[in-house]
Amino acid sequence: RPPTATMLLLPPLLPLGVTAPATSAAAGAFGLLPMFLFFLKVGAVLYGSGYVLLAFLRGDLVERWGWLTESQLLDAIAIGQVTPGPLFTTATFIGYVLGGPAGACLATAGIFLPAFVFVALSAPLLPRLRRSKTAGAFLDGVNAASLALMAAVTLQLLGSAFVDTLTVILGIAGAVILLASRVNPIWLVAGAGALGLALRV
Repeated sequence: RPPTATMLLLPPLLPLGVTAPATSAAAGAFGLLPMFLFFLKVGAVLYGSGYVLLAFLRGDLVERWGWLTESQLLDAIAIGQVTPGPLFTTATFIGYVLGGPAGACLATAGIFLPAFVFVALSAPLLPRLRRSKTAGAFLDGVNAASLALMAAVTLQLLGSAFVDTLTVILGIAGAVILLASRVNPIWLVAGAGALGLALRV
């Protein structure tokens, strides 16, 4: 589905507490152009599952520039799970938090643009790549590195996600449900959010 559908859902979600820190601009000299170039770079070099995106987001937006906190990154991931489209729509949400509607548009364009360019350029080469043992070996290595990135970022974010007994229980229960069934992650995230809200209100 088009990522613009996600943009329509952003304003109502921001009052839930997902807002940019007042010092984010000063921490790393935030600007729309640097943000667009960051997402353009990510879209150009990202390979594999959309969850590999988390390593790039945490490394630059949280640790390097300080534009987001780890809690905000986790919020963005959750929004990316429950809104229409691929996980890459997390970029749309982050762009909106950091730069408003213009930031949302630029972040979305930046992360998706390289895919269109690469598809157009590589389409004539695909038959040859499918027969290449070298290309297959390269992709096997990239797959292994992608899994390592996802595992490392998951471990790094555990401290921000598991803040009390309730979040630990929800996290373990969610993992068991995902491993034991084929439930859609959207329902899992939405259900955990509703349960957490009900138990805290």
